[in-house]
Amino acid sequence: MLPTVDVVLPCLDEAEGLAWLLPRLPDHMHAVVVDNGSRDGSAEIARAHGATVVLAERRGYGAACAAGLEAATADVVAFCDADASLDPQDLPRVTGPVLAGRADLALGRRRPERGAWPWHLQLANAELARRVRRRTGIRVRDVGPMRAARREPLLALDLRDRRSGYPLETLVAAAEAHWVVTEVDVPYRRRRGRSKVTGTPRGAWQAVQDMSKVLAS
Repeated sequence: MLPTVDVVLPCLDEAEGLAWLLPRLPDHMHAVVVDNGSRDGSAEIARAHGATVVLAERRGYGAACAAGLEAATADVVAFCDADASLDPQDLPRVTGPVLAGRADLALGRRRPERGAWPWHLQLANAELARRVRRRTGIRVRDVGPMRAARREPLLALDLRDRRSGYPLETLVAAAEAHWVVTEVDVPYRRRRGRSKVTGTPRGAWQAVQDMSKVLAS
């Protein structure tokens, strides 16, 4: 029997995605939905599916991730978007290397279906990944939202970014801590609902700016 894994799901108006995603969680995984100010009943849907719901008053992807990590209780914690672009059935591919002790941090490299990932966002992500490789030496090809690590060591990294730079800061801090980092392929699908961050030109620009600040620090 596999150990329980807590899955942190940052959430801002993701009722449709959560309704599809939560029933698909593997049996040994428990959802920690971090509500970042939803007005569409996301928290109610999460509770109805047995998830732990955490309210994060401070807006921002990193703020939601940090709140979920604090609320988690399992030894291994995974992170996943709540918009149904990533299938929780694929989470064992990411958590497996951590549970087996082969990696300290495992990342899901997004392999998009047609139309799921706009070309300009793919280019921006590729450039960020290149800069991460140059900065850290980690052979990473995607700075994506699906990842897993053990909770206590992750807390000890003392991540400070509370906006879109959180995933990238995780990589930089992991490299500085000499973690073993691995990357596995996961399918990437069209999201359900409209993105509040990278789905808008302003949001995409802000995300790149947040990540660039992390690399410049």
